[in-house]
Amino acid sequence: MQKTLKKSFEINDIGLHSGNMVRMVVKPAGANAGIIFIRTDVSDRNNVIPALWDNVVDTRLCTVIGNEAGVTVGTIEHLMAALRGCGIDNAIVELDAPEVPVMDGSSAAFVEAIDAAGILDQDTKRKAIRVLKEVSVEKDGKRVTLSPSEDSVFKGKIVYSHPVIGTQEHAMQLVNGNFRHELADARTFGLMRDVEAMRAAGLALGGSLDNAVVLDDDKVLNKDGLRHDDEFIRHKLLDAIGDLYLAGAPILGAYDGQCAGHAMNNDILHALFADDSNWESIDMQDVMATSEKSKLETAIA
Repeated sequence: MQKTLKKSFEINDIGLHSGNMVRMVVKPAGANAGIIFIRTDVSDRNNVIPALWDNVVDTRLCTVIGNEAGVTVGTIEHLMAALRGCGIDNAIVELDAPEVPVMDGSSAAFVEAIDAAGILDQDTKRKAIRVLKEVSVEKDGKRVTLSPSEDSVFKGKIVYSHPVIGTQEHAMQLVNGNFRHELADARTFGLMRDVEAMRAAGLALGGSLDNAVVLDDDKVLNKDGLRHDDEFIRHKLLDAIGDLYLAGAPILGAYDGQCAGHAMNNDILHALFADDSNWESIDMQDVMATSEKSKLETAIA
């Protein structure tokens, strides 16, 4: 069944790029509503933006969605990942600023708020998008592939020259709420020299050691170090889960991101939906029933 929140929750924190305080209220929504963002500080034009792949307008530093009126909301990926990881199908996200609060640079605070608000079952079947054929996008040696799978699987690899990061790989099946303990606390990261350059350009004004893993040329600058030895690839997969939830429903398929980021995550959704033979919309209960039947037949055999 579809799920929403039992009650609303409010979060107040700074925006990563503006450095200004943001008030965000996440509310329950009716069945089949999906995830909807509303800019409460905009009253002179349409301020509603459905969280969908074809509403993405920028992917350079984060994922930004917008509507035809030019109203945008950025840095949505960590919240979207938390909603996907907690199984929330329908929610209204109200913001009084053009970006989601950054918190500690991960999804952990959003997951905690969702769990505290509670999750409500709705009397409507949950839809999923099943990948039927492999689709892939590749650019500048980077690649993202979606391939058929009866589960939601996320696999990734990154390669950095930085000695602390190096080459990292991680893979997981998104099931039974394991997002909470495997990926949710993995923070965004960057090099100090890049942060300084962005600030000089008027970006990342809210960035600090409180909301990102920051590295100099040979070490992590955060006093408490890393939360996982491979926190960097875990965060990349967190981003991918949030970006792919812009499909409008959970994807049943295997994601493989090789040195990928927000742009290619959106590109793969464009590639998937470019051909109706690549995918189908199905009821999750039908998939679960088929899976249980298969397990029973295997056990009997």
